[in-house]
Order: sequence, then structure tokens, then C-alpha cells
Amino acid sequence: MLLRHLPRDSAIARELNGEAAEWSPTDYLLAQVIDQLAESNWMFATVNRDEDSDPLDFPKPVTRPGQKPSPAPEPAPEPEPVPEPDTPPGTSPGTGDPGDPGDPGTGADVPSPAQLAAFFS
Repeated sequence: MLLRHLPRDSAIARELNGEAAEWSPTDYLLAQVIDQLAESNWMFATVNRDEDSDPLDFPKPVTRPGQKPSPAPEPAPEPEPVPEPDTPPGTSPGTGDPGDPGDPGTGADVPSPAQLAAFFS
């Protein structure tokens, strides 16, 4: 019974709980807040960085008592840019001849007003 009420920094508490005896619940919560703030700052800086610059390193979390320093998770790789098509979406390249079924002017790939009305209703 007396052991439960000893101060956190007592020799017995440190022997039983190790480094965790020095951390209160408030200290754990503060470490979590620090980690979340570092992640949000990383997200903000990543979103607002120049597209040509190197990606930023993900922040390392504060080491808690009893934990070995863990490597920070790697951010997801950036997607490769998709090449822009030479023709507008919904059309296929044509020769420009009125009889060419791939010509956008013939209406081969362009929906009719009735199809548009049915799609959007």
C-alpha cells in the first residue's frame, strides 16, 4: 500500500517502472501534441512547397519512455505526371474529313442533347 503512494521520482518507482516513472500522463499527452503539430506543419509545408523542390522528410516522433527510437514512416511516393492528350477529352483524333467517324465534327463521340439530359437527370 505504501509503495503506491511514493513519489514518481523515488528510487523504488524508478526501479519498478524505469524511465516511465518520470513521465506523467500530461507528459505523454504533450508528446502526442508535439508529434501532431510536427505532422501538420510537415503537411502544410509539403502542400505549399515548390513542385520542383525535393520532398520534405517526415518528422520523427518524440521518443517515449521504454521505446526505442523508431524510424519515421516514409511518405508516399509522388505520382508520376500524366501526359496530356493531344485531343480534347471525349473526342478521338480524326483527319478532318466530314466522312471520318473519328472527326469530332461528325458527332461520333459527342453525346446528343437527349443523352446529356438523361445523364444529368
